Amino acid sequence: MRTPITEMFGIEFPILAFSHCRDVVVAVSQAGGMGVLGAVALSDDQLEVDLAWIEEEIGDRPYGVDLVVPTKYTGDGEGGLQASDISTMIPDGHREFLSELLERYEVPEATDDQSEAGWTNKSADAPFSASRASQQLDISLAFSPVLVANALGSPPSDLIDRCHEADIRVAALAGARAHAERHVNVGVDLVIAQGYEAGGHTGEVASMVLVPEIVDAVDPVPVLGAGGIGRGRQMAAAMALGAAGVWCGSVWLTTEEAETPPVAKAKLLEAGSGDTLRSRSYTGKPARLLRSAWTDEWAREDTPDPLGMPLQPMLIDSAMARINRAAHHSGSGAEKLVTYPVGQIVGSMNKSRPAGRVVMDMVEEFIESAESLAEQLEI
Repeated sequence: MRTPITEMFGIEFPILAFSHCRDVVVAVSQAGGMGVLGAVALSDDQLEVDLAWIEEEIGDRPYGVDLVVPTKYTGDGEGGLQASDISTMIPDGHREFLSELLERYEVPEATDDQSEAGWTNKSADAPFSASRASQQLDISLAFSPVLVANALGSPPSDLIDRCHEADIRVAALAGARAHAERHVNVGVDLVIAQGYEAGGHTGEVASMVLVPEIVDAVDPVPVLGAGGIGRGRQMAAAMALGAAGVWCGSVWLTTEEAETPPVAKAKLLEAGSGDTLRSRSYTGKPARLLRSAWTDEWAREDTPDPLGMPLQPMLIDSAMARINRAAHHSGSGAEKLVTYPVGQIVGSMNKSRPAGRVVMDMVEEFIESAESLAEQLEI
């Protein structure tokens, strides 16, 4: 295939795979697409380890890194706040609600030999902050990614400048035309138009409307379609709408290589396309998640409203680790609470396949779709 994206990155297929799993990143790149490692939840040490491993395994194939620098988050106006500072801003009422929730669902406490997850253990910098992303960018620039993407808002100018100085392209996700226009004005090289159907942070406009709107608004900057894309027919639809390729995230969660927690993966394999919803209970910003007792509890009228970013993820981080550890007991309260960011494409993710096979299946179905359309044009 030949599109502005395949030309930009020297890849065979314009399929970019966002994943927190380094094995998926490598597998997709080796299959002819390009993997992009989600860095936000990684400690500095783990990010270095994962990037070193990727470069050892990937050969001469390209890959990218995804950071998170939101435009707005709690405490951003106070400058230089660290994770320990942000933690003191979490209201006692929210801590008490979460403690009561875990007790009611009989989620056991962590034992002495189980290290509690926590943002303060990953970095002194506040999560989802410019200072945190800057540190992760420092680490990334010591390696050889060809792309750095920002998942929330327009990338800071210094991030763009540093990447361009290193000959690294910069992308940003957009859920509205205005967002995409701001991204282009600050100097990004490509825009990811992520529709309402997508997993994780997403806006309110569906991909069918959003993709052509953004394509027209930012031309000639190339656009990747995202949201509800995990099959070749959906890839063909996005490119018919003007996208130069696709950005996929959810579809890799059930691949054989994925490190998705086992109970979450099992739930995803059984879920239908209607089993997701947008909730602020995970990160503090609207994010599409698999519906579970967790999302239902946070939606109750007598429940505290989720906190803003980064307070909500700091509040729940250790709780999520406890839930995932205990969830392997079938029928347990912890199993009922398990959720995971995933898009509406989950209804098609009902079989675990190698990530490379997912790429090839997408390409084959894309070709079949293109040929079918061509036949319909014949007179």
